Amino acid sequence: MYQHILVPLDGSELAECVLPHVKSIALGCAVVKITLIRGVTPLHLRGGLESHIAPEERERIEKQAMDNAREYLEKIAAQLKDGGVAAVTEVIFGNIIDSIIDYVDKTGVDLIIIATHGRSGASRWVWGSVADRILRSACVPVMMVRPAGCAPGI
Repeated sequence: MYQHILVPLDGSELAECVLPHVKSIALGCAVVKITLIRGVTPLHLRGGLESHIAPEERERIEKQAMDNAREYLEKIAAQLKDGGVAAVTEVIFGNIIDSIIDYVDKTGVDLIIIATHGRSGASRWVWGSVADRILRSACVPVMMVRPAGCAPGI
């Protein structure tokens, strides 16, 4: 049924709670492609202080962030491969939600599996939810996984 699954990861253990689900669906549905994706946003410091950083230094910092994201995804891909599931990796730069939705539209992703941090109430309102925004923006099914031990709430 699903041919290309996209798995957004933010580098946290919580986000990785989706991996057993990804593995089960991939093996059970004979998925052709799994893409692990991580976004890196442009350097931003409170009060616009990033404008005081030399362009070369800013570029170096952002490149290092991209390299770190790539290394992280490769580590996760290797873990999946050890479990019999092959995955490719993709690091995107820019606004995370817009970049993920653009990637979905351009590459034929037909399912997104993403963890939700399970925030509710005021903290969700203040911090927002990347998973929620992807759910509302994507034109493909989105499977949201809550971490073990989360508490129910609104």
